[in-house]
Amino acid sequence: MTDMRARINAIGCAVPAQDMHAPFVDWAARQLDDPRERRLFLRMAERSGIDHRRCALPVTAEGGSPVDPGGFYAGEMPPTSIRMRLYADYAPALALEAIARLREQVAVDRISHLVVASCTGFVAPGIDQIIAERLGLEGVERTLVGFMGCYAAVAALRVARHIVRSEPEARVLVVTVELSSLHFQPERQVERLLMMLQFADGAAAALVTAAGRGVAIDRPFSFNLADSAELIRWDIGDSGFVMHLSGEVPGRIQSALADPDVRRRMWGGDDPAEVDDWAVHAGGRSILDAVEHGLGLDGAALAPSRSVLARFGNMSSSTLMFILGDMLERARRGVAMAFGPGVAAEGFRFEGIG
Repeated sequence: MTDMRARINAIGCAVPAQDMHAPFVDWAARQLDDPRERRLFLRMAERSGIDHRRCALPVTAEGGSPVDPGGFYAGEMPPTSIRMRLYADYAPALALEAIARLREQVAVDRISHLVVASCTGFVAPGIDQIIAERLGLEGVERTLVGFMGCYAAVAALRVARHIVRSEPEARVLVVTVELSSLHFQPERQVERLLMMLQFADGAAAALVTAAGRGVAIDRPFSFNLADSAELIRWDIGDSGFVMHLSGEVPGRIQSALADPDVRRRMWGGDDPAEVDDWAVHAGGRSILDAVEHGLGLDGAALAPSRSVLARFGNMSSSTLMFILGDMLERARRGVAMAFGPGVAAEGFRFEGIG
């Protein structure tokens, strides 16, 4: 019997050239007047598990970062309107770079559907329309998954799965693109600066079809933690989008995942030890630690997630795509999972197909 499951055939990933992590750490430390708080921030930054984070914003005339003198954030905080104009310029360009990386692995032709996920900007005509026009995708059916946050990649892949299951000849291009660097805020609290420390820019593109090699997408799930709506929020402000991330989130996730009933309601309740591969959104070191402890996993289980976090930081919806991209060639039976506003967990079972 022919296996007609929707599968991710390949994933292409792209990040901007500029590494903003070290300049941001230096800038953030200067925002803290209390020497004890400054030392605490630097110690926590050292333990963040992040080595590099990329930024799409232009360098200064001297080659410096957006937080250096003469940079985007050097003076007063730019209004949301200016940030959105930059999103309209830089987000499609980065998305097209990811699609170019995808083309290096698989033919990106006869695309019937385009699904785009992004939560770091708004523009109309939409970024999906801009990408379709630049690729010459006339008549393609478009879906834009907007403002869902870090788990939006799951929603986008889930849409692609439903399309392929109803139209087996469909060839779905799934794109995630996030420019988190557009939303720095003038913070002077350790906790807020450490939250901003996590985020970075990145884009990914996947081809989803009913044939060929790759990773089959099975049994999607969506689960909301009770009484958690205020723990992760993403508000539109006058100077960019403002993230609210409670320190309770890791503990709540760990407690939920330790409950066998929650596991059954999410991905089917297999003993975590019986799951071969875990693709867990790298929302930060504390999130990955919470998942590892909640599920009782060994130290190597989340290595792919920790590797992406170290190399790129948290790229919101693109992060899970990067992790799946690293795992694609060797994937076995596994669970993909991401967390975001709600607090909600979105994910799916997957299986590698050679």
